Amino acid sequence: MNTLRTAMLLAAMTALFMGVGFLIGGTGGMMIALLIAAGTNLFSYWNADKMVLSMNHAVEVDEKNAPEYYAIVQALAQRAGLPMPKTYLIDNPQPNAFATGRNPENAAVAASTGLLQRLSHEEVAAVMAHELAHVQHRDTLTMTVVATLAGAISMLGNFAFFFGGSRDNNNPFGFVGVLVAMLVAPFAAMIVQMAVSRTREYEADRRGAEIVGNPLWLASALDKIARSAERIPNLDAERNPAMAHLFIINPLSGARMDNLFSTHPNTDNRIAALQAMAREIGGASQAAPRQAPTPRQADEQPSPGPWGKADEPQPTVEPTRPKSNPWGRNPTGPKGPWS
Repeated sequence: MNTLRTAMLLAAMTALFMGVGFLIGGTGGMMIALLIAAGTNLFSYWNADKMVLSMNHAVEVDEKNAPEYYAIVQALAQRAGLPMPKTYLIDNPQPNAFATGRNPENAAVAASTGLLQRLSHEEVAAVMAHELAHVQHRDTLTMTVVATLAGAISMLGNFAFFFGGSRDNNNPFGFVGVLVAMLVAPFAAMIVQMAVSRTREYEADRRGAEIVGNPLWLASALDKIARSAERIPNLDAERNPAMAHLFIINPLSGARMDNLFSTHPNTDNRIAALQAMAREIGGASQAAPRQAPTPRQADEQPSPGPWGKADEPQPTVEPTRPKSNPWGRNPTGPKGPWS
């Protein structure tokens, strides 16, 4: 159902793009819009991943300079039956992550230093499993195409006045058509982009939980990331808001909007769905979930997480300040189930 819905939304986006061209320049404008759409899609297909990684100042890492982080991604990719994606680290205090790439063979995943500092080993694994689920579902290509078309529609709206509103420009609706193209079409494109993004997040949550083996780890991670994103700004994302939908949690400081205008589903709803999934598969009885941390607890120290086997007691962890890169050249903390 989600695949069908996304296909319909993509078709609507393409039709909207051509409609804007028709409002601005009639039949000729519609054909030009179609050519622009084809060109932007072709460019984004080959280069969008490089652009996104560059805008976030992501640095590629491997088993030498980020051994534990790299090992987690490698083990999860094997569990999911995926090729090993390129693995990147973003020097950003806000905990977050995203995936990009045109297909599983040319995919990349990126996590922020804030994610590695503030989340437990299992929670980081759950987040990266979510991103690998996007790769497996080929969501990264879908979202890139939609975002590119949305940006192109907004661009056409901004340039509408340059085409004028007279019939000499083959515009059948005159100045009214120009106004519609300038105001209504970009807004509609934003709604379609957001709708496509949100349809994918629930599926990625479910598949990611299947890959990592415990839905409660991802539920806990989402809670921590959402709390931190509310107070820790992501300056790169603020400068490029069109890529906000790529992250596991909306990275924008002004993201506390109602469901209609959010690029992501409500976090509480996502957590509730994961908790329900845990009950369905018996996860709640196999690994006792800890209570969701309060904002103060989440900010003061990383959570120890359910180390080792689910039936073993949780070790206590003394409060410590987060290290600058706890999973870099000198890994710290106990090893998780995929080490």
